[in-house]
Amino acid sequence: MALNLSTENLARSSATHPWRVVLIWVAFLAVCMFMIVNYLEDGLTNKFVFTNNSEVKVGIDLLEAEIRGPTGTNEVVVFESTKYTVDDPEYQAAVESLTADLQALGEDIIRVETLGNFYSNGAPFYVSEDRATTFISFVMAGDFDQNADNIEQVVDVVHESAEAEKADFVIKTTGQSTIGLDNRELSQEDLEKGEMLGVPIALIILVVVLGAFAAALVPLVMAIVSIVVAIGISAMLGTFFELSFFVTNIITMIGLAVGIDYSLFVVSRYREERGRGMEKVDAIGQAGATAGRAVVFSGMTVVLALVGMLLIPFNIFISIGLGAIFVVLGAVAASMTLLPAILGIMGDKVNALRVPFIGKGQISFAPDKRGGFWDKLVGLVTAHPVLSLLITSGLLIALIVPFFSINTGFAGISTYPDELESKQAFLTLDEKFSFGEVTPAEIVIRGDIASAPVQAGIERLKVLLATDPEGAFGDPRELEVSDAGTLALLAVPVAGDTSGEFSIAAVTRLDEVYVEQAFAGTDTEIYVTGETAFNIEFFKISSDSVWVVFPFVLGISFLLLLVVFRSIVLPIKAIILNLMAVGAAYGILVLVFQEGFLAGFFGLQESRTIESWIPLFLFTILFGLSMDYHVFLLSRIREHYDANHDTNAAVAFGIRSTGRLITGAALIMVAVFWGFSTGSLVGLQQMGFGLGMAILLDATIVRCVMVPASMKLLGEANWYLPSWLEWIPNVRFEPQSETRALGAADDD
Repeated sequence: MALNLSTENLARSSATHPWRVVLIWVAFLAVCMFMIVNYLEDGLTNKFVFTNNSEVKVGIDLLEAEIRGPTGTNEVVVFESTKYTVDDPEYQAAVESLTADLQALGEDIIRVETLGNFYSNGAPFYVSEDRATTFISFVMAGDFDQNADNIEQVVDVVHESAEAEKADFVIKTTGQSTIGLDNRELSQEDLEKGEMLGVPIALIILVVVLGAFAAALVPLVMAIVSIVVAIGISAMLGTFFELSFFVTNIITMIGLAVGIDYSLFVVSRYREERGRGMEKVDAIGQAGATAGRAVVFSGMTVVLALVGMLLIPFNIFISIGLGAIFVVLGAVAASMTLLPAILGIMGDKVNALRVPFIGKGQISFAPDKRGGFWDKLVGLVTAHPVLSLLITSGLLIALIVPFFSINTGFAGISTYPDELESKQAFLTLDEKFSFGEVTPAEIVIRGDIASAPVQAGIERLKVLLATDPEGAFGDPRELEVSDAGTLALLAVPVAGDTSGEFSIAAVTRLDEVYVEQAFAGTDTEIYVTGETAFNIEFFKISSDSVWVVFPFVLGISFLLLLVVFRSIVLPIKAIILNLMAVGAAYGILVLVFQEGFLAGFFGLQESRTIESWIPLFLFTILFGLSMDYHVFLLSRIREHYDANHDTNAAVAFGIRSTGRLITGAALIMVAVFWGFSTGSLVGLQQMGFGLGMAILLDATIVRCVMVPASMKLLGEANWYLPSWLEWIPNVRFEPQSETRALGAADDD
């Protein structure tokens, strides 16, 4: 059974009525812009939320329902002085003055009842050992998103006080919202920097690959269109389901990559067919029937891989997955309709503004002609296939080895730039007070709180915390009890960075040892929450999700390639090679970031941990993009094989016709991704560098060496399909008439 998807008819129709198609797209983009302007901001959230019923989520939900309402963020203003101590009236005047200014912000900004300092409550933990440092603590009002909006007002008040008192005091603020504000600002700066670096380099590569400035601008326009479409859809979805603010960053990054790539292949195929003498509309139709169809199946591969991210019960992964899916679908839709319409309008003007020296050769590129770099490369590889595979496999395996010593976690605020005020204040708190006042562990106790057994359990827990051998816990805060007396909160400061090994070990002891010992035999349910517990749960989910996401992505990729190429060998080989490329990228991340190898050379920050979300993120994104290139390459190989049934000639033709395009497209992705690795946040550095390195390995070592070498060794076995799978639909990439025409090109 043959299934011939008519992307050719869609391309022909778009090219025949180009202005109609363009107007439809303009109207659609106007709707997207309307959604972005009016709904995007309200549809995005700064919250980090589990979508399952984890212990941390249940504990937070109980607190919000019965004790404190929406979870506020803990903030701290740190005072330091080399001139006064807290016993001096000048010190007291400065602290109480700023406290009054913060209180004046009102209940909509700060929970006034939580506002405290050494002079208002006399608690000794507010004062450092040398009595020269103290702090003001408070909780922001509202939920996390409201706090994110309001924190700038708090920071402004603190900065005004800091300026007025700078002769005698150093005043800085830190906390969950303050750090979040710095994180958002740094992320935005890093992304803008990445775009400023990546986009011009991508344009240069496009000019070199296509040989004309006019042709090079078309893929950039397609990328921008796909980004606008995806952000518009996200804004619409945000009216029903809040998406993480990271979604726009991912859409921009992935949109630049796939939007350029897909249109690059279609434009190149159009010019190839025009070079063969086809009329304009026929050439556009043929490009739609060949490259356009490959774009459809490549997009399907990427989308199905990205669906794996939707299986992870955390809003960041779900948002990233949805955003990437939207932009890939937008890029596919634009390549199938808008791009043929633009080519229909431009015609041969797409070759305008040729680049001197290289323009003529690139525009008149004909893959049927033997010779040139790619032909020589594939000839060398297929002449020595065993040696080629041994060398490249050995290299990738060597790069994979460091992955087995990977240490995942959160880099934490300690990896932020030193000039950040929130980092400086946090480190001062940790040094001077030896506990995490900003982000305490929160122990939620459910039961008859007033009963003697529960009260005894609370006292036992306090004793266990006070005698912790590592001294990780500060004095517990006052017990908060719900009105019904069935729920209580005991907040306990924990030393160190909330994502650091010390605090994670401390909260793990608290949850698994101290709580169990203290409340054994009592009729209670205990939930340990707080930022460190949140991080621990996130690490667990990231680890556990591997066993769901990896099989899903591998399985769905295998099935799709099985249907597309009607071979059981090609999908297995593709999965093995892609896994090797992804594994090598993991190993390089460990070498560069964790071990510091050449980190300085690349301008990257050494970190003892790889961000825990990176492996899953890289796997889903890279597996989709790697399969992307695999589909483009194998479609041209299969096209030629269907014409003459000569595997060696088909491999040579495939590499010759796609080598420059795949390499150029890959270099564009590398430029875009590495542009994002030039920022100051180590997480974005790891993401951008890892994506770029994996794409580079995949497009060079895997596609140009390992694929032709393995296909040479396998010969006709490449196309083996067991008889019991003959029922699979025959989804063709190329019309039969085209494959016959190609048979005239002698590659023997």
